[in-house]
Amino acid sequence: MTDIARRTENLTAALRRAGVRITRQREALVSVLAEAADHPEATELLRRAEAVVPGISLSTVYRTLTELEAQGMIMRHQFEGAPARFEHAETQHHDHMIDVDTGAVVEFASAQIEKLQAEIAEAMGYEIVHHRLELYVRKKSAAHPQD
Repeated sequence: MTDIARRTENLTAALRRAGVRITRQREALVSVLAEAADHPEATELLRRAEAVVPGISLSTVYRTLTELEAQGMIMRHQFEGAPARFEHAETQHHDHMIDVDTGAVVEFASAQIEKLQAEIAEAMGYEIVHHRLELYVRKKSAAHPQD
């Protein structure tokens, strides 16, 4: 079974467990969500799902996303100054860089950053329960040599 097929099955099962009716529109939404390798906004998911099955409403998209988030199947990211974006919850822990010029979201993981965060928390008498790191970035270019 492919990762996409497994994700589709898991997302559908989560909706069924929550008592959500699986319509053709929700099947299309679950399919495009399972295939998403990026961090799409709800309106982008709507556009992708409508290309498969016309007639899906934005309210259906939001209700479905809200239920999948409540079930722990997806994560909602609210990056500064932008609509919420969504990604699969099954991914390994990672942090995000958000390009302030393009809105692109780049995932990264750094053992050094994780270690430093744990050391800082420990030195202050805490342990990390949960965290996320967002870096707002701009590509270096000739126009911004010092950025």
